[in-house]
Amino acid sequence: MGDPRGFLKYKREGPQRRPVEIRVKDWGELYEPFPDEKLKVQGARCMDCGVPFCQSPTGCPVVNLIPEWNDLVHRERWRDALKALHATNNFPEFTGRLCPAPCESACVLGINSDPVSIRVIEWNIIDKGFEEGWVEPVLPVVSSGKKVAVVGSGPAGLAAAQQLARAGHQVTVLEKADRIGGLLRYGIPDFKMEKWVLDRRLEQMQKEGVTFETGVCVGVDIDIPTLRRDYDAVLLAMGAEQPRELPIPGRELHGVHLAMDYLTQQNKRVAGDAMSGEAISAQGKRVVIIGGGDTGSDCLGTAHRQGCAEAHQFELLPEPPSTRASSTPWPLWPMQLRTSHAHEEGCDRQWSISTIKFSGRNGKVEKLHATRVKFEKGTFAPIPGTDMELEVDLVFLAMGFIGPVKQGFLDSLDVHYDQRGNVKVDEHFMTNLDGVFAAGDTKRGASLIVWAIAEGRKAAAGIHQYLQAGRSLKGS
Repeated sequence: MGDPRGFLKYKREGPQRRPVEIRVKDWGELYEPFPDEKLKVQGARCMDCGVPFCQSPTGCPVVNLIPEWNDLVHRERWRDALKALHATNNFPEFTGRLCPAPCESACVLGINSDPVSIRVIEWNIIDKGFEEGWVEPVLPVVSSGKKVAVVGSGPAGLAAAQQLARAGHQVTVLEKADRIGGLLRYGIPDFKMEKWVLDRRLEQMQKEGVTFETGVCVGVDIDIPTLRRDYDAVLLAMGAEQPRELPIPGRELHGVHLAMDYLTQQNKRVAGDAMSGEAISAQGKRVVIIGGGDTGSDCLGTAHRQGCAEAHQFELLPEPPSTRASSTPWPLWPMQLRTSHAHEEGCDRQWSISTIKFSGRNGKVEKLHATRVKFEKGTFAPIPGTDMELEVDLVFLAMGFIGPVKQGFLDSLDVHYDQRGNVKVDEHFMTNLDGVFAAGDTKRGASLIVWAIAEGRKAAAGIHQYLQAGRSLKGS
């Protein structure tokens, strides 16, 4: 603890977002640079608590050594801070930029003051590590001769792949899309994380021996008997891509789209990739986003950068309180109102709205019909006299995901599901099928990037133990 009174002397500070009028004109990341000297001061605010709740499973699923690297940054021992950071987290550049930071919600200083700026310190440590050339391939000491297939290249699959390659196994990541990264590549807009951040990490993994194969749809381009013949173990890390639908009249109208179709297309556009199907653009259009979470915010920020005429965001749930709700006391992740960067850029934001139907002419959506609701007796009841209509040109359904896509590969694989419809595993992350493992959103449902990384690491440990015991999927 470099400065025992740092938490009393210094106020919380973080990087400023670029001005709205500038940032909506490009796809660059949101934040201005944050000087090292200020990071040193922010590191001094950490109290090195006797029980650091920030690094408990409640605060950080990967159990980051947060007080350690906060202190090391304060002492300007950046390279040692990087070692401490990488000890628990394969990809701090992803979590630093994209995680909502439950660690900060669990910070002891946050009980009666502003918590430590943990997330900002984290992503600056790793960025400095890359800039200084400290992030190098970690090569295995010996090769096991065992082959592992990782199905899916999101954060869970990538974390597992890196851990297994470093343990000496031959790892092949199979990805159905034309680029590696899963939702990191196609679900996260560039204004939240530019894709060179992902690419530099993939380059390191390739040097460590991980093989990436794109355009491979497991169950179609490669069948289950081939997987069993060619690999000793398989990890299912395909995410939770089954979207929550809105089965109401008019859903089929042109102009009503799933959020992920919209975000994926724009990310491909920014990357200069060819796109198939109809081009979706918010330019000059009246946009409604149904769903108040991160995906809805990503759609909103994208619509602003495309030049929408106006934007509305509807949420079924009631408006959260402005401060931490009593139902989520410290150190839990607080239920409270959050305003994102996209909301700063402009939005008519409304709560307790239920969309009843869409209407239009010539197959194109023109109006959204809704009513206000209240939650009572376990259901959302319409409030009489609150029906409304809104003229719209484009609607995005951003209501979350209900689990992994089962139809096709998973069902044919005959894995078991839990009560929530996710792939069921044992304490070693193995499914009911010997040698077949699952992790991340495929196993736990749609969740945070930090949870995906944590589960990828745990699944890799389970697979390593399985292979070390001399077991293999081949021929089973």
